[in-house]
Amino acid sequence: MNHRTYFAPMLVENGFADAMVSGLTNNYPNALRPAIEVIGRKENASLVSGMYIINTKEGPVFFSDCTVNKNPTAEQLVEITLQTAYAIKQFNLEPRVALVTYSNFGSNQGRIPDMAKEAVKILHRDHPDLVVDGEMQANVALNTELMEENFPFSKLVGGPANALIFPYLTAGNIAYKLLQEMGKFEVIGPVINGMNKSVHILQMGSSVQEIVNMVMVAVIDAQCVQHRENETR
Repeated sequence: MNHRTYFAPMLVENGFADAMVSGLTNNYPNALRPAIEVIGRKENASLVSGMYIINTKEGPVFFSDCTVNKNPTAEQLVEITLQTAYAIKQFNLEPRVALVTYSNFGSNQGRIPDMAKEAVKILHRDHPDLVVDGEMQANVALNTELMEENFPFSKLVGGPANALIFPYLTAGNIAYKLLQEMGKFEVIGPVINGMNKSVHILQMGSSVQEIVNMVMVAVIDAQCVQHRENETR
């Protein structure tokens, strides 16, 4: 308890604080691991995932998983997708989710497209109300005209995706860092999904504005946690 990375989550776990934001001077694993040990995942969660919010002129786009799960299975991609959709709804937005790879609906064969395709199959079967599709390339997911012209059968026809689920950590991590540095987009995250309480990790060396943005996300998440706990009482 003498180390702040354990003391902070213990304050949250015991109700002395509602949310925790950490990681400004620690590397990511060292900031996240104590929170998982002390607070843990949601009761029905088998994993936690990392999500970034990319603020664009057209609105926010959510990237998952960019920071936690290195090589998820199809079943884990399903859970990451559902965690992302739940988080998007916290911001009063309707999730429109694309599982992105190098293939468009079977145009290229390989382990990664097959895995994404299997995850989408499970999602369509078990969560028919969720607007999700794939496997598809990222430009197709974000280009409404391209989608409607070439894949009119997709559940995403009618508007661009606002959430991209990456098939493995390397792809997601590279994607958001390129946008952050070359596109100069405002990037908020990583938002940690799947935790039992509001816990979020900053990038090392985050700016004051990035810290403020993350605190706002943590507060929204803490309110949702409180609402969920009140419903179960």
